[in-house]
Amino acid sequence: MTQYWLVKSEPGAFSWDQQVASGVEAWTGVRNHAAKLNLKAMKVGDRAFFYHSGVGKEIVGVVEVVRTAFPDPTADSGDWVAVDMKAVSPMPKPVTLQAIRSDQKLADILLIRQSRLSVIPISNAHWDRICRMGGWKG
Repeated sequence: MTQYWLVKSEPGAFSWDQQVASGVEAWTGVRNHAAKLNLKAMKVGDRAFFYHSGVGKEIVGVVEVVRTAFPDPTADSGDWVAVDMKAVSPMPKPVTLQAIRSDQKLADILLIRQSRLSVIPISNAHWDRICRMGGWKG
């Protein structure tokens, strides 16, 4: 069964356009233990919203896990992991953080409750709701 996630990236560090241009890209640089556990829980075929944090603060696309957790090549030390993601599709209408905050059906989403976490699980109901908001039919 497909699980859903949200992964955050500062567009100045790694943007949606870079993800698309790369095809498959390792999701590296996660240095938070809760986020690391979420990366380790990802399975091939899981999907994630690609969220521009900092500048933009909006969901701009959907990616898919194509390789499960492996040692993060950017880590100097520690038990950090990465996963390989491929771009699936841009979000037809980016879904802003403000729109998510304004929707009562999304009130308990971790994006709001644990805003600093860079990799979060998304429930099926939240996934469906955000897809409708963004006009994504995938």
